[in-house]
Amino acid sequence: MDNQKKIGFLGPEGTFTEIAAKTLFQDEDRTPFPTIRACLEAVENGSVDYGVVPLENTIEGSVNMTLDLLSQQVSLPIVGELVLPIRQHLLIHPDQNDWTKVTRVLSHPHAIAQCHVFLQKELAQAELSNAASTSAAAEYVQSTGKIEEAAIGNELAAEKYGLTIAQADIHDTEDNDTRFLVLHQTAESLPRTKLFREDRVTYKIILPSDYPGALHQVLAAFAWRNLNLTKIESRPMKTGLGNYFFIIDVERPNRDVLLKGVMEEIQALGIGISVLGEYPCFVVTNK
Repeated sequence: MDNQKKIGFLGPEGTFTEIAAKTLFQDEDRTPFPTIRACLEAVENGSVDYGVVPLENTIEGSVNMTLDLLSQQVSLPIVGELVLPIRQHLLIHPDQNDWTKVTRVLSHPHAIAQCHVFLQKELAQAELSNAASTSAAAEYVQSTGKIEEAAIGNELAAEKYGLTIAQADIHDTEDNDTRFLVLHQTAESLPRTKLFREDRVTYKIILPSDYPGALHQVLAAFAWRNLNLTKIESRPMKTGLGNYFFIIDVERPNRDVLLKGVMEEIQALGIGISVLGEYPCFVVTNK
């Protein structure tokens, strides 16, 4: 009997999301999906067992589509998180012997922006062109066979499309990480591995209207219990201007009684609170 899991991820192949999926599910079958929504719907209907989607980037900020789908449109618990360093490389055709002669560089706009210093210093003469993804740029360079063109992408894209890494780590900053979430139909968390960093809980908070100090009371419920909030973010309810809900990430303590107390205290105040996931966080380092 085949017990291999099916893993869905935001495509196309050769992107950082596939690297995240490959890191957490090394030997499982991976399937790319064109959108975050399509990936999560595949988890909901059982086409795949797990879905891996981006949540937040150090430079670009939150992926609002992921936040809104998880909190308002799909009922999938978060069962794991991976923080992955974003390493960008200059990829050239294998027949190109001198990368300094490249006249055109293609990549996703974010990748081009992340490598601005290198491009201005080393390839100032090259035309910069946008692609749908770093992987799409790599595929284009491979398929056209134009050795004067190059792509910015990761090592997986170089491997998939037979390109050469001419210059590694050309990104401007080393502190560029992306958080990826893993979703599943049930709340059973992923098993811990050597990449495990900490346990976390994510809450959705809905404040009642015309309730002065409601957010302060929510935060106080965590503060006096010495629970560390790692992130708080507001998103529109889409029911009218000024109506927001909050997503709060909290380090999960050894004693779950503290979290139970938070839920009871906040609910007693007439404030809506629900758990989007209790899960392990994994971190890949550059070292």
